[in-house]
Amino acid sequence: MGVFQPLRIKNVLFATLVNLQTGGENSAGSHAALDPWQLVADASAVVKSVMVILVLMGVICAFIIGAKSVRLFQAMSKSKGFLGAFWGGDEGPNWSTERLEGLYSQVGHFAGSPIAAVYKAGYVELARVMGAASPTDAGDIDNVERALRRTATAEMTRIEALLPFLATTGATAPFIGLFGTVWGIMNAFINIGAQASASLDVVAPGIAEALIATAIGLVAAIPAVMAYNSFLRRIKVLESELETVSHHYLNIVRRHFVRG
Repeated sequence: MGVFQPLRIKNVLFATLVNLQTGGENSAGSHAALDPWQLVADASAVVKSVMVILVLMGVICAFIIGAKSVRLFQAMSKSKGFLGAFWGGDEGPNWSTERLEGLYSQVGHFAGSPIAAVYKAGYVELARVMGAASPTDAGDIDNVERALRRTATAEMTRIEALLPFLATTGATAPFIGLFGTVWGIMNAFINIGAQASASLDVVAPGIAEALIATAIGLVAAIPAVMAYNSFLRRIKVLESELETVSHHYLNIVRRHFVRG
């Protein structure tokens, strides 16, 4: 009997190793079954709806971010060129009709600049005022100011268009994803009660699909918030430059052309 004892121990150890290897393979198969795409396909209708909404919001935000990046780059680069022409005249602080006309003739080269568009509107209104019989009324200056303000408002409104959607996505997408998460976790607990089991195989799919909804919400929200803050900062710089040029242009009109 003492001779067979080592052989018996060896057989027990071999059987234990086989069981461990088989259990590891089954565990690997169980983890492989938690495929994200399969979890999305098997998700409940509510969670799927949440995911679709978040994906659509993310796609729309990506389009807005791309379009606004191009538009703001164009606006700032063209405005920089126009400001160079506006402030860099050889006449210095002396403004004449010829200088205004020369700058007006260059406006076409700065298409896309809101500052150039405001200057164009102010020049057109000033030309109308100067064509009047007696361009000395203070009301004429008010007309020029209104033309500048109206065009500035229209230009900035066009530039800021669709930006509220980025803010809305950044503020609501995480909570929409959280709603999908709560719903998925609730379904997981319902499955626990229905199957009378709290094993990982019962809980994992519901929790996983719930967390996917949260992840999609964060993926949609984070770029939207970052882009919105970046665009807002550049728009404020552009708006400040626009106001500076408008005030300076009104001063030019008061000093050199229309005396109210």
